Amino acid sequence: MNPKTIALTNDDGIDAPGIQALYQALIKLERPTSVGDAPHNSGLSVGIIAPDQHLSGCSHQINRGGRPLSVEQRAEQHYAIGGTPADCTRVAHHLYPQLGWVLSGINDGGNLGADIYVSGTVAAAREATLLRIPAIAISHYKSRNTVIDWERAAHRVARVLNMLMERPLNPGQFWNVNLPSVASSAPEPDIVFCPVCTQPLPTSSSLDSGQFRYTGNYQERQRDPGADVDVCFSGNISVSQISLW
Repeated sequence: MNPKTIALTNDDGIDAPGIQALYQALIKLERPTSVGDAPHNSGLSVGIIAPDQHLSGCSHQINRGGRPLSVEQRAEQHYAIGGTPADCTRVAHHLYPQLGWVLSGINDGGNLGADIYVSGTVAAAREATLLRIPAIAISHYKSRNTVIDWERAAHRVARVLNMLMERPLNPGQFWNVNLPSVASSAPEPDIVFCPVCTQPLPTSSSLDSGQFRYTGNYQERQRDPGADVDVCFSGNISVSQISLW
């Protein structure tokens, strides 16, 4: 297989707009920046291997071998998988033994701080890291009552990929990226390398008539100054290097 093959996956499902925006971001990397320039990733091969349904928040669930996973080929190098994002990474590894990268996203919603432990988007990148494949998880934070501009998101992700895919990763490491929720009239956000926030998720809750509900406000979660939640909520692109060992 082409050693430059990149596998795209997510936890929002193969039909989600975010994974199409991620594909468009890669296409932007292939385009010459000026007349006479060679494409940045000439000969790039991209496969989309994503769940056949929405599985947000599924964390690192995997098929333990009790049943086979369905693999439906939708188009050339486009596969809908009857499994989780981490399962999709394993399928991609089988389809492309010389896989160059796994890119997971763009998730419809942030995966910041403690979110990384429950996110299926991040789990796909973590599984790739365990398989010794370089990986990037990419999410888009949404403030309340906002709609993501996926074309703008693709442009911003292209900026980030252009930077990160040129940086070597040590074994056991992957990147976690979060785009901010900012007005279209705002200046282009900066790319900020930062640690992962250590504060817990909002845990305000209620128990009424045998029904337990979380009532915490995600937008008002606590922040470590300068960590990913603070950076992204302040309107910039957070980039955090996650180390498994």
